[in-house]
Amino acid sequence: MTITIETSFSFSLPSITDVLLQFEAAHIPEQRILTCNTDLSPSEHCARVPAQDDIGERIWIRAEGEFSASYRAEVQIERQLTDLAALEKLAPHDMPGEAVQYLFDSRYCAADSLQTFVQEEFSDTQGGARIAAIRDWIARKFTYTSGVSGPQTTALDSFVARQGICRDYAHVMIALARASAIPARYVACYAPGVSPPDFHAIAEVFLSDPETDSGGTWQMVDATGMADPAQTVKIGVGRDAADVSFLTSFGMTDFGDKQVTVTSD
Repeated sequence: MTITIETSFSFSLPSITDVLLQFEAAHIPEQRILTCNTDLSPSEHCARVPAQDDIGERIWIRAEGEFSASYRAEVQIERQLTDLAALEKLAPHDMPGEAVQYLFDSRYCAADSLQTFVQEEFSDTQGGARIAAIRDWIARKFTYTSGVSGPQTTALDSFVARQGICRDYAHVMIALARASAIPARYVACYAPGVSPPDFHAIAEVFLSDPETDSGGTWQMVDATGMADPAQTVKIGVGRDAADVSFLTSFGMTDFGDKQVTVTSD
């Protein structure tokens, strides 16, 4: 499966400002970059640094005034797909270091406050079956609605409101998984079929897989139902949205246009 991505966005910096960008498809074994091209406006400083868990890269720029970025890529998905419900949960003491950090609360995903709910609502499920049950519960109970959440909206806020966008669905999925002692992380991605077309967000959970060296494997979960793992291109991962925003500015920024087009063939 080959995915074609075309992205462009612009913003204005009233004064010299450091900005961290992350919008390119990650070069990782599960997805092969066939072609790619990134165009950035001239800047005082531009440097690439590894992103969280070495999945993808971030780009530091230091600039002032109008700035634009455009990106085009063709990506072939080579991801091994597994029946989520068939996977077991790993005991915390058996988890590798890469997974342990994703058991803990983070800025937008406070799992502690949801432990009682998880125990009562999903008591008859474990491991991947519980993750599938949580995904389906969110899909049934939530309404995908733009404009009802913002940059400060947390998983608990969205859990109470029962509405939001992909970012909010992912945060609730992550918080409920962590409340079940299953490591979960936020994935920024591209996927065809996302409506309205934009950067997309899903969750990944770490479950048992005896065939791997670490004893486990990361599995994609999208409670919105819009992203098919067989057609999803990872940009980066993090504890929540704060770790993997496509643009993080360390100063005043005026956002301009943004366009994202993702197709498959």
